[in-house]
Amino acid sequence: MASKGKVRGASGQHPLVQNVTVTEGGTANLTCRVEYNDNTSLQWSNPAQQTLFFGDKKALRDNRIELVRASWSELTISISDVTLSDEGMYTCSLFTMPVRTAKAYLTVLGVPERPEIDGLTKPAKEGDYITLTCMTQGSKPAADLRWFRNEKEVKGAKEVNASGKTFTVRSSLQLHVDRNDDGVAYTCRVDHVALAQAPQQATEVLEVHYAPHVEIIHSPAVPQEGQYLKLECVSKGNPSPDPVMWTKDGTDLPDLDRVIVEGRELTFTSLNKTDNGTYRCDATNHLGTSSAQYVLYVYDDPTTLPPSTTPPSHPIPPDPTALLGSHVSDPTVTGSRDPNALGQHSTDHALIGGVVAVVVFVTLCLIIVLGRYLARHKGTYLTNEAKGADDAPDADTAIINAEGNHAHAEEKKEYFI
Repeated sequence: MASKGKVRGASGQHPLVQNVTVTEGGTANLTCRVEYNDNTSLQWSNPAQQTLFFGDKKALRDNRIELVRASWSELTISISDVTLSDEGMYTCSLFTMPVRTAKAYLTVLGVPERPEIDGLTKPAKEGDYITLTCMTQGSKPAADLRWFRNEKEVKGAKEVNASGKTFTVRSSLQLHVDRNDDGVAYTCRVDHVALAQAPQQATEVLEVHYAPHVEIIHSPAVPQEGQYLKLECVSKGNPSPDPVMWTKDGTDLPDLDRVIVEGRELTFTSLNKTDNGTYRCDATNHLGTSSAQYVLYVYDDPTTLPPSTTPPSHPIPPDPTALLGSHVSDPTVTGSRDPNALGQHSTDHALIGGVVAVVVFVTLCLIIVLGRYLARHKGTYLTNEAKGADDAPDADTAIINAEGNHAHAEEKKEYFI
């Protein structure tokens, strides 16, 4: 790669040159032109003032330097396999009286070496802290280093040190490793003007070991008697937790022909009520153990139920989808009823109980109010007739007194207080 800069010199009998930039190892062409020349010779000399060419005559024994064109108006030479030591000020001289000169600066770009990544631990463990360091040498000017996590750029810490005419560049990237970093490619890319067409880069793939994580996938969603059921133990871990272990209610699986274990899968070819229980899958590697549980409740096959002509004498079974939870249920205690039935009807029972409590409370309040009312108006009431009878010494006198009291009935009124 070579480029030319600003023209130096003046028109007429003055030589005209241009600055040149070339990549280390490339070829530089130095051209000196004169618009008007009376057959005066042109000469190129290097930064050490050594003559390279005088006209078409080679003066310095250097096989890398060749004549490209020589005429009365132009002298062009080439320097192949350019090194950093070739950089400097080159002079074109026109041998008039006085001698006229023009200077062109040759800039040599140092090509950075292929980067290297250090500090990678294989394998890393989840939770570890690691530092990746990328380094490149020989760049001029100093190169730029960029980090990428897969295709996304991440920021690192850059350090530049001069080494003669070139630079050594380092960039560090600190990581807190987790399982999401497993299999991720970290790339260090070198950006430099000398690598415009083909940037240099290095890539390392991170391997992370982590404890397993387990879950159970099941089908169908509502298991019924006589149906096929498959439970799959899906475990993720590095190293892979193989094999997995299946248990039922904390003990080994029953030895039945219709219960088949193949790798991570537990298959029931034909379900029945004896299959009810809690099934557990355990997966282990050297970093830990993980488990998952599935509560199986086998429903009656609806096609085998006889038609009913009378209302059921017991509560309607709950929605079958409610049993697909993670709570353990003991089928030996609940019998053939849904283990989650009580929980599903708890809301209705609570509502009925609340209504009954309110009714009882209101009734008690009415009884208390009525009792207080009667207590305040309690007493003994005597009519005029009764009074006459109480004061008479015998029955005849009592009748007479009673009749006499009728005359004063309008005067004596009873008041109910």
